[in-house]
Amino acid sequence: MEVKTFYKSQVEVANALSEVIDAYLEDRIEENFMRNSINKIVENNKDKVINTEGFTTVVKQKCGKRRLSIISKIIEKHI
Repeated sequence: MEVKTFYKSQVEVANALSEVIDAYLEDRIEENFMRNSINKIVENNKDKVINTEGFTTVVKQKCGKRRLSIISKIIEKHI
């Protein structure tokens, strides 16, 4: 699975994060690859993923609670 690290919109970022997490949950990628991919995506698109109140509205709506929980745990340890 190939993952871009720069995106032009919040929707693209949210979709990429969802795809990575879904691939991991379906055992198509390993945990380390998922962690690294999420960290790179968030790091390079921080303004599209996180705002002063937490995750942006678009990311919240597109990813859902379960995926946001996973993303939070991963970036918490990285930052």
